[in-house]
Amino acid sequence: MAGTFMAIMDVNIVLIAAPAIQEDLHASDAQLQFVLAGYQLIYAVLLVTGGRLGDLHGRKKIFLLGMGLFTLASLACGLAPTAPALIGARLFQGAGAALMFPQVYAIVRVLLDEERRARAFAVLGAVVSLSTVTGQVAGGLLVEADLFGTSWRPVFWINVPIGLAAMLLTAVLLPESRAPRARRLDLPGALALMVTLFLLIVPLVEGRELGWPWWTWCSLAASVPALAGFLAVERRVARSGRPPLFDAALLRLPTLRTGTVLVLFYYAALNSFFLILSLLLQNGLGLPAYQAGLVYTPLAVTMFAASLVGGRLTPRLGRRVMETGGIALTAGSAATVAVALLCGAGMPLWALILCLAFQGIGHGLLQPPLIGAILAPVDDDNAGLASGVLSTAQQVGGALGLAILGVVFYGALGGAVAGATGAYTHGFGVASIVTTVLLAAATFLVFLLPYARPGADTRPAAAQGKRGQEGV
Repeated sequence: MAGTFMAIMDVNIVLIAAPAIQEDLHASDAQLQFVLAGYQLIYAVLLVTGGRLGDLHGRKKIFLLGMGLFTLASLACGLAPTAPALIGARLFQGAGAALMFPQVYAIVRVLLDEERRARAFAVLGAVVSLSTVTGQVAGGLLVEADLFGTSWRPVFWINVPIGLAAMLLTAVLLPESRAPRARRLDLPGALALMVTLFLLIVPLVEGRELGWPWWTWCSLAASVPALAGFLAVERRVARSGRPPLFDAALLRLPTLRTGTVLVLFYYAALNSFFLILSLLLQNGLGLPAYQAGLVYTPLAVTMFAASLVGGRLTPRLGRRVMETGGIALTAGSAATVAVALLCGAGMPLWALILCLAFQGIGHGLLQPPLIGAILAPVDDDNAGLASGVLSTAQQVGGALGLAILGVVFYGALGGAVAGATGAYTHGFGVASIVTTVLLAAATFLVFLLPYARPGADTRPAAAQGKRGQEGV
């Protein structure tokens, strides 16, 4: 849970600290972009490989390696004297997160029995939700506090004591697990996948800020044949008798296939909404960073409370909890659109906070059991790989959502300068329409998931028996 919290919080905490980082390091706009995007890029590109390395060499071992690299890189980020040094440290931080994060889903999926697995996935979902919001709140408070005159640097140093404590407890308490029949890593497949994701994610992350130059469109177009090439490499590896990086048989599992698309839509809405909300609060309404962060607090509180309630109800009600959460979340997003577009420049902050609090209830009911329900039919040999696929879908969805909502938001903004409350409120309302559509699509896909309790073992009987015979 600590590893999950750190990896996701770090994506969001830097958004609030970005202006202070740029001013202190005299960073150009391009350099600041790479501070924000470099972490996300390396993180997304290496996730599937990180998941498979855990299956092969031990999930505890790879988790510790990733946590150690992430913690060391966080220290280096806080000490960075220049923008290029910070960019380099962020790349290593992203690599550490990619090694660490997929092991979390796989460890919960493989090591815990049915009852404890359902509870653990409920807690894990709550941590994922809260880390997204906490990044905004903590980032604003730490920058505003300016501890010992260090300005933005504590937003990275906060990871160091958490990381050291988590590594110690992992080494002492966590048992090792790996895929029983794991063989060596499929290096050609790993390279082909990284090239494919690089071609897809770089233009999505960088395109809007750069005005969508020609190379971004060429890169997006090239990602399609690159994906076909990756699948061809994997088929050839499988025919040779060697284990491929990605087992295409996983795509025949309806739950994983539907769930991956669901995660893509959900995180496209989640990440992008928080970005445009931060822009509205700081640039449109003129709130300082710490006050903008505090606006997220009611969302965090209702999300956490709903996740606790949902965790108790899920063992009895199964998918109905996620269905209710999806409907509440979509309704809360639609209410946000109405408040922004109908009130305009006179939008009361309390009305926005009420809409956010209602969205928090939806997030809290939907997100905690979601990953457990999707991973339920996956066998132990592929738990790390499937976790990496879902984690990659989260990152690709986040990058795709940021690209789409960035175009819509700034298009609706119409070149308005900071402080133009009416223009920013209008742009926020128009962009939130896209968020609502994405959430409605994700909710529809929730209804297509199997009607089972998250954490229950829904694999075929042969796959269930395999664990009993071979252990973990």
